[in-house]
Amino acid sequence: AETAEPYFNSLKDLSVETGRPITFGMFSTRMKPQAWRPWFDVIDQAAIEGGRLFVQVHSRALSVLLSFETTTPFDKFPVWQDIRALPLDEQKAAFRNSETKAKLVAAANTPPNGPKAIGTEARPPEWDWLFYMDSVEGPNQSMAEIAQQRGVSPVEAMIDIALETDFKAFFRQPIANEDQDQALDMMKHPRSVVTFSDSGAHVSQIMDSSLQTHIFSHWVREKQAFTLEEAVRLVTYDTATHWGFHDRGLVREGMAADLVVFDPETIGARMPEVVTDLPASARRLKQTANGIHATVVNGEVLLRDNEPTGATPGQLIRGPLARQ
Repeated sequence: AETAEPYFNSLKDLSVETGRPITFGMFSTRMKPQAWRPWFDVIDQAAIEGGRLFVQVHSRALSVLLSFETTTPFDKFPVWQDIRALPLDEQKAAFRNSETKAKLVAAANTPPNGPKAIGTEARPPEWDWLFYMDSVEGPNQSMAEIAQQRGVSPVEAMIDIALETDFKAFFRQPIANEDQDQALDMMKHPRSVVTFSDSGAHVSQIMDSSLQTHIFSHWVREKQAFTLEEAVRLVTYDTATHWGFHDRGLVREGMAADLVVFDPETIGARMPEVVTDLPASARRLKQTANGIHATVVNGEVLLRDNEPTGATPGQLIRGPLARQ
């Protein structure tokens, strides 16, 4: 926190001096659950001094999604590294071999000695904080709980679940926003905007395209923390106006005809899946939704029941200060 203080104050001063808005992302963490609060005080102070800072916040826990189809925490461990380099069918056969499996379990239970994980890389597991993602909304059981129920070690339980699901299972490793009360406090701050993006990085590690869907399924329908109208504003008008796009975000004559048609009683994220449609058949995570019937862009239906229609009505959006 002491290291970050000059940085956030410099952002405040820059916004005050230039008159330009500045945005950045913010999470809470279970190690320092209140560390975000002083920086929101800086944001409030910027407003008092005539600056404009606003914070991008998340609607749920930020989790690394682990899968034997993508990455696990053990991929660079001895024994694992050689097997994980094989085609998936050969990997499944190796994991089913009792002798090989025993070596894999033993290797995974040794302390890691490689470089520390950064960003959204898989971390050496804390088994109480590694969850089998058998449903999107949860609650999900930790691998520590599942291992105790099965009478095996957590890594062996993880391997068994992967094999039982033909490697389709996901394991969720939260790295931020673990406390949902903290996440809600940030969402409700008047100078936060509930959206987050790093422009497509980590496509095989995290899946946050359901951030807005989660607002409706969890915070509106389940928790009643927002009204439906408040949630709609969060993901439309508030987001558009924070970025200076004043021609969209409202259903009004003369505004951009960008609409999402959804059922508030059924909207919710589906389970992620692994697809291989990137160049060189590289893997990425994909997630669709229940209850979203159509996505309309510039007055044309772009997606109907999660399927592309073939229409491509979108265009690059530029802000008011873009060079002509």
